[in-house]
Amino acid sequence: MPELGWIRGCSGRRGSRVPRIAEVRDAAEPSSEEQRARHVRMLEAAAELASEKELARVQMHEVAKRAGVAIGTLYRYFPSKTHLFVAVMVDQIDQMGAGFSKGVASDTTPQDAVYNVLVRATRGLLRRPALSTAMIQSTSTANVATVPDAGKVDRAFRQIMLDAAGIEHPTEGDLTALRLVVQLWFGVVQSCLNGRISIPDAESDIRKGCDLLLVGLSRR
Repeated sequence: MPELGWIRGCSGRRGSRVPRIAEVRDAAEPSSEEQRARHVRMLEAAAELASEKELARVQMHEVAKRAGVAIGTLYRYFPSKTHLFVAVMVDQIDQMGAGFSKGVASDTTPQDAVYNVLVRATRGLLRRPALSTAMIQSTSTANVATVPDAGKVDRAFRQIMLDAAGIEHPTEGDLTALRLVVQLWFGVVQSCLNGRISIPDAESDIRKGCDLLLVGLSRR
């Protein structure tokens, strides 16, 4: 993935502005009820705007205005639009995980459990294609060194699948297999959002990926 460098005013001439590089940090964590409410409003405003138009046309000042916060407040939590929409992705995955029941039925294999989670996630994303494109585009181009929340996306989604499969103590083989499935799934969803494959084809590809890559997944 290309490394992100949020640099402005790069001219080296005397009297020009000193280049500004966005601080390498995670989105600021709210520490009070008021700050948490403000944080939720910013994420919701970003999600609403990205549902209405493509990511390139979403402006940070629009997000701040819709959320009812100062533009400086928005940048304090999210140094760039990429930071913002990676955080939206984390929030959406958290909501997704809360909606999935943990554990696996006795007659369901871990492969089937993971497949069911991925299909439900796919259908949820396809209900809001513009927002999903914005989140996936931001996450796929984010370098974890400059956008630390990108690592949360991987960890949170992996945990959802482990919970679904009922695996409490994953082996290295389990983690590798799940990482490969997630990478495949992101590509399938992106192709579906781009209109390159149909929804039935996407679900068929996910099924095949789970069958091939998760054949050795641990059982409870």
